[in-house]
Amino acid sequence: MAYHINEDACVACGACAGTCPVSVISETAEGKYTIDEDSCVSCGACAGVCPVSAIAE
Repeated sequence: MAYHINEDACVACGACAGTCPVSVISETAEGKYTIDEDSCVSCGACAGVCPVSAIAE
């Protein structure tokens, strides 16, 4: 199962994007972040660095 970002909870810090080993996290037009769930390898690195727990499996 892939990880996803709750965009309502996201504070747009970008910490998740910098830790993704497969570079599947990108910034949206609204300035928040999103995960390409089809390419996510479910490692959990992003969830571990999110300061507001906006990332879940």
